[in-house]
Formats: sequence, structure tokens, C-alpha cells
Amino acid sequence: MTGSSSAVAPERLLSPITAGELELPHRVWMAPLTRSRAEQPGDIPWELNAEYYAQRADPKTGAGLIISEATQVAPTGKGYAFTPGIHSDEQVAGWKKVTDAVHARGGQIALQLWHVGRISHVDLQPDGRKPVAPSAIRAAGGQTITSAESGRVAVSEPRELETDEIPGVIDQFRHGAQLAKDAGFDAVEIHGANGYLLDQFLRSGSNKREDRYGGSLENRLRFCLEVTDAVVGVWGGGRVGYRVAPLGAFNDMRDDDPMETFGALAEKLGERGLAFLHVVEAFGPTERTDESERVYAACRERFKGAGGGIYVGNGGDDAQLAEERIAEGLTDAVAFGKLFIANPDLAERMRRGGPYNAWDDSTFYGGTEKGYTDYPSLA
Repeated sequence: MTGSSSAVAPERLLSPITAGELELPHRVWMAPLTRSRAEQPGDIPWELNAEYYAQRADPKTGAGLIISEATQVAPTGKGYAFTPGIHSDEQVAGWKKVTDAVHARGGQIALQLWHVGRISHVDLQPDGRKPVAPSAIRAAGGQTITSAESGRVAVSEPRELETDEIPGVIDQFRHGAQLAKDAGFDAVEIHGANGYLLDQFLRSGSNKREDRYGGSLENRLRFCLEVTDAVVGVWGGGRVGYRVAPLGAFNDMRDDDPMETFGALAEKLGERGLAFLHVVEAFGPTERTDESERVYAACRERFKGAGGGIYVGNGGDDAQLAEERIAEGLTDAVAFGKLFIANPDLAERMRRGGPYNAWDDSTFYGGTEKGYTDYPSLA
């Protein structure tokens, strides 16, 4: 067990909140966490996944909202072995086991819609083809896992999507959104962060296209907004969120002007009435700087000012820091990752001021119930 972060219950963090059409019991959200435990063949969620999410679903002790692990909307969107999909009937049936288990505990869960773009390997792609991307630029240092035996391997060189192929990729997101609804989810989150396909189209470092999807900021925004419109067409804005990482360098990402790029995206998403904007602010509290806070402020203010819902921060916070950031108006809710891996009843532990289970990072990706469903609750 790790120690308590605060002897005082974080009252703001544990207070109810509305995000679009979602009425949520508190602001302790479970961040999307790739755990690589889908059943094979077929990348299908199963009973072990249902148990894991159900353990964290109690609206009093667990997550105010669970955001699922990243879930590929098409076979070409797969970047890592053993990750789940949302493009087949078998996957829908598997996810229905998860949503039924979460709802039986009184919880709410959103599915994160994912296409990895260039962060993949030919061994993971249909017929061994190259992964797709906005531009044929390999992600320097990008790595993936292609099988239980592969270890970490470098991602493959991608090919540039043809302009006339892009509507088909947008349709994959639309179809995934519909299947998420069929599987019983309460909402969806579009994965636009961490160097995956939407992030690749948005940022100047990875998008060197010369058609209507590249060059100017308006053009680089286009794919992200067309995907968003497709998903909103299925769900309505009040049950859709969008995740970004404006300053994240993971998967060889960079942008010439992140404040303007992500501020403009946030404003356009706000105009569409999205329920929440989910921002990866840091991978640890010490990484926040005055400059980064200005970028996050631009995202928050332009999203909410344009009619968007709430701002959700994610970045290595503990209960005390999360409470402080809510009090200062820097975020409305906070998504926790590693703490939720190790503490199924995280909200209750925060209410009591701890103690907290320590996580075992050797069991984060792949494996069995060890490090997945065997962390104890206080009860």
C-alpha cells in the first residue's frame, strides 16, 4: 500500500457534474488504459474484461465515468497485439458483456474510438500491407508489439492515404460509433491524442499533404472535424468527447504552433456541442509549466466559450492536486490512469484519504488476471 495523499476529503472532486447529456456522480474519471487482454482470435472483449471494468464501475466507490481502453474502428486501425476492436458482430457481443456488467453495478462507460494510423506494423495489417497515414513519414522511435513472442519492434513505414480513401476512413469511425451504441455504451470518446491517426492529420510535423487535408491549419483540422461530425451524427454532441495531447511528443509528434492548432480545434469542437474535451496535460505534475498552462487554458476557454461542455484534465494528478486544480478553475473533472489500475475503488479511497495500492507496471500490457483483476478493494 502507498500512503495517503491528503487527510481531507476532496469535496469538489467528489461532487456531481454534468457533461453534455451525462449526469455523473463525481469527477473522478477512469482514463482510457490499453491493457492488451482481448480474446483471440478476433480481438474480442470477454468475461475477464467485463470483470475488470465492473470492479471499477460502482458510482460511489469507483469511477464517475469509465472511458474504455482504445478500441480500433477497423482492422487497418490496429497498432498493437491483443487490443480490442469495434468493427465485428463478435466484438459487439463481447463489449455487450462489458457494458452489461458496468450497468449492473450502476456505472456509466464510454467507448474510446481509435485508429492508430502510422503507429502499426505490417504484421498487424490485413494482408501485410503498409499502415496508412496522412503522409508517408515513419514515426522515429515508434514501437509496437505484434505478438506474444515479438517483444517491442519498430513500427513500419506507412503509406500516404489517397484523398479519395479518406471518406472511407471517416465511415469506419461512423460505423464504430454505431456499433458502440449497439453494444450498450453510454457515450463515446474520439481518440485524437498521442500520435495516432487524427493527431497525425492535425499536427504540422506529421502532415505534409498538399491536398485539402494538409498545409494550412484549416486543412489540417478538416479530417478531425469530419470524423467528429460523423460520430456526432450517430450519438449527438451531448454524448461525445474528444481527447487531445497538445504538447505530447509520444510517437514522434510535434507542431509548429500548438496553442493555435489545439485552440482552434477546441473551438470547433465546442461549436459542435461536445460533452467534454479530455486533455492530456502531462505525464506527471512536475511537467506542467507556465507555457503549457497557457496552451491548456486556450483549449479550455475556446472549447467552453464556443458552447462545449466540460474540460477534463489528465496528467499524473493525485487527489489533492486534482482538488486544487478544480478549485482554481483549471479543470472540471480529472481522469486517473495508473491509480485506477491498482485501485478499483479509487473514489472511496480518495474520500477516506487513502491508503492506495501500488501498481505493478510489469503487468500493464497483456497477460492474465494478475495485475488486472486481482487488486484488492478496501471492502
